[in-house]
Amino acid sequence: MKTLASVVLAAIAALVPLATLASGCNKPPEPQPEKPAVAATASVSSAMAMPAMPAGHPPVMGSASTGGASSGVAAPAGPEDLAYDVPAAWVSAPNPSPMRKATFKIPKAGGDTEDAELAVSSAAGGVEANIKRWEQQFGDAKAKTEPRSPNGLKVTLVEIKGGVAAGGMMGMPAAAAKEHQMLLGAVVDAGDRQHFFKMVGGEKTVTAAKKDFDKFVASLRAK
Repeated sequence: MKTLASVVLAAIAALVPLATLASGCNKPPEPQPEKPAVAATASVSSAMAMPAMPAGHPPVMGSASTGGASSGVAAPAGPEDLAYDVPAAWVSAPNPSPMRKATFKIPKAGGDTEDAELAVSSAAGGVEANIKRWEQQFGDAKAKTEPRSPNGLKVTLVEIKGGVAAGGMMGMPAAAAKEHQMLLGAVVDAGDRQHFFKMVGGEKTVTAAKKDFDKFVASLRAK
């Protein structure tokens, strides 16, 4: 027969695992390492990224290559220089200013006292702004303009009549005021620059030279 002591010892042995199990159930869970957070902007920046353009494609408005939406697409560059056919009656003359590329004298017609002069130059500033400057030289007389496209060029013909105010262009000697003057001009818009062909002289002389001037403009071409 089992003694009372052996029964008590067996009961105690059975209770020990139950106590261990209960303490394990009441134990707080072990802290788990935190997962790194995913950047919320990754998908946004990917969605906003501009697709890569093929080689040689012009800049897209609003892309980084144009400096933002306000920059737009740059105007294409035109010819650096132009060739032309000079009428037989025009005489080449020395350039009075380093700003000139060429100068031609047009013989005076009956009733005028001086030869007309055609100046060839190139600069920036835009077509309209330069035509406005020519109008100011003629006392703000309104210019007549006409578009032309010889040999694929974008040309604006200009005609102004009136009195020329006293003064002179930069780098040139001052000129006296003159009445009954006329300007025939051709402005070639080359995008980032303009080429100017400006004939000024007595109204009779410039009027007589109109036919030659038209032929001259028709011969303009990229050099």
